[in-house]
Amino acid sequence: MNDDLSRLRNLGISAHVDSGKTTLSERILFYTRRIRVMHEVKGKDGAGATMDFMDLERERGITITSAATSCAWAGHRINLIDTPGHVDFTIEVERALRVLDGAILVLCAVGGVQSQSLTVDRQMNRYRVPRIAFVNKCDRTGANPARVVEQLRERLGHDAVLAQVPLGLEARFEGVIDLVRMEALRFTGERGETVERGPVPDELRAECEARREHLLDRASLFSEALTEAILEQRVTEDLVHDAIRRGVLARRLTPVFVGSAFRNKGVQPLLDAVTRYLPSPLDVANVALDVEADGAERPLVADPSRPLVALVFKLEEGRYGQLSYIRIYQGRLARGDQVVNARTGRRLRVGRLVRLHANHMEEIEHASAGDIVALFGVPCESGDTLCAEGLRWTMTSMHVPAPVMSLAVTPRDAKSRDNLDKALARFTKEDPTFRSHVDPESGTTVIQGMGELHLDVYVERMRREHGVELATGAPQVAYRETISRRAEFDYLHRKQTGGSGQYARVAGFLEPHPEADYEFVEALVGSSIPREYVPACDRGFQEAMRKGTWIGAPVTNLRVTLNDGAAHEVDSSDLAFRQAAIGAFRQAYEAAGPVALEPIMRVVVETPAEHQGAVLGGLQQRRGTIVGTDEGNAFCRVEAEVPLAEMFCYSTALRSRTQGQAEYTMEFSRYRPVPAKVAEELRRTYLAARRRGQSGAAGGGGVAP
Repeated sequence: MNDDLSRLRNLGISAHVDSGKTTLSERILFYTRRIRVMHEVKGKDGAGATMDFMDLERERGITITSAATSCAWAGHRINLIDTPGHVDFTIEVERALRVLDGAILVLCAVGGVQSQSLTVDRQMNRYRVPRIAFVNKCDRTGANPARVVEQLRERLGHDAVLAQVPLGLEARFEGVIDLVRMEALRFTGERGETVERGPVPDELRAECEARREHLLDRASLFSEALTEAILEQRVTEDLVHDAIRRGVLARRLTPVFVGSAFRNKGVQPLLDAVTRYLPSPLDVANVALDVEADGAERPLVADPSRPLVALVFKLEEGRYGQLSYIRIYQGRLARGDQVVNARTGRRLRVGRLVRLHANHMEEIEHASAGDIVALFGVPCESGDTLCAEGLRWTMTSMHVPAPVMSLAVTPRDAKSRDNLDKALARFTKEDPTFRSHVDPESGTTVIQGMGELHLDVYVERMRREHGVELATGAPQVAYRETISRRAEFDYLHRKQTGGSGQYARVAGFLEPHPEADYEFVEALVGSSIPREYVPACDRGFQEAMRKGTWIGAPVTNLRVTLNDGAAHEVDSSDLAFRQAAIGAFRQAYEAAGPVALEPIMRVVVETPAEHQGAVLGGLQQRRGTIVGTDEGNAFCRVEAEVPLAEMFCYSTALRSRTQGQAEYTMEFSRYRPVPAKVAEELRRTYLAARRRGQSGAAGGGGVAP
């Protein structure tokens, strides 16, 4: 493959669930000759798509974990990552986009901009990833790419413009019309591998000329040369391609391509667009933070001759130990090299270096700036930065959403009990959104995740991959507590033992703080509390907030102000002031008007229009607030905000109400106070559990609904 960095593309494919990402990835691998035979996501041969290599993925027909591969097209090398569409596995999208230079946003020609499309678009914006759009499934009944382009503009705020026009739609979909070259492309052969070029049909010429004029008008905003050429009527293909590329790199223009990956139409022109418009590592500005210079920014240069800087963005437990996925931003890495973990300062030696193709690996001797490869046997964590000796530079971390659902699990036998700890240690290390802990009062193991599907998948993986048979309780909701008003505290902690005692007095107040989870304000006057004990007070308040006294859930949105206190020259210590802070919190908390908070989910249901009323009624019965509806020709999209506690078993209820024809997605929106009746029930449950000497807050404040 070509080592010219200008011909390297680090590419991600992201979309709403069931938009055809994995099918598109399979076609890309076939047309780039990375694989010899195409398989379907739910194929009859049982092989499944290349990038969905887990048995669970093939059985369920969904992507669970992101998979990386590399291929070549038109003299360019492409590092490709296929990401999940389901919101429960959103961390896979986060960490992929963190290290990618460009992306394809896949949209369904029928569904258009769907709920997860908005989430993926926000993630791309978070990491400043330029993108092109691909409107897939143009062969389906109800396909309307023009409407999808309008939704891109209205719902996502893109300056979206068609670069192609479909040649027919639905059952009559034959190919695409390239608006830059003004020619029709038809895809023939057993697998659509032959691209036949011809003139634009007469009946579509007027529409194509109008859309080409619009394309040139939007692209000319990024190129004075193209503007002059349009005025002088000497437009060339190279001028148009250059202008579109400038707009894409600036993230101010989104060219839209059309096709049907399943029908093998439109994929090759999309690959041409990837190489023409999306950035190479040379086009993207990256910075690192210098640990030894108080976090000063250091620009990174995609140059193999510079000192190494690489980011570990994903971990996976392989057959030969830990597999660490890395993106090299600067420098060169070879087998046998010694590198430094910027977080720990520890020196590490690179053993095996591999290039990935889904679950297959190819041993390589070295990799350079811009590459996405993997290491074996290097002890590190996700988010660590590996540097050349003499550097302590670290990359900024990725966004990790907090878990919203918990599940109590109990091993069924002694063998499962022994293997459970190994499974939990592995999965919590691999997936930052999957967490576990042992409830200190009940001794129950609790796992936390992003939703029912997320937890269900991990329970099944524990059974299959580690032989852990589990009994699971009802899913738990990650409730929170907060306060509604200001309350003062003045607490003296005094304890006398045989030797030196403990003495600490703290005074101040608690108040609501909606803008942050927690803030500690030191407002001491004089030396009432020695400065060396102030951090201990801070730690004490944070420790007390881990479990509130209202429903036993973690406390959030709180500001603590410490303005007075007292110390003893002999009996005061860090421990004494930490205990005083815990006592002060409990003293003031009840007077601060504690309230229970519940997670609110953003739910989007897509249903045939005739079932709209049933869907609306079902959501309202679950304490849902309807945010809006969007009616199409045959389908309707309903958007609502619903408490997570009311969403358990919703998939079964939705199927029964819509004869199995509707689908929904759900993602965390925010916390808000629970209704008074629900709060009373949560309070009763917690007090009863406390009287029994057990925790009613499994899962970090998760109280069973």
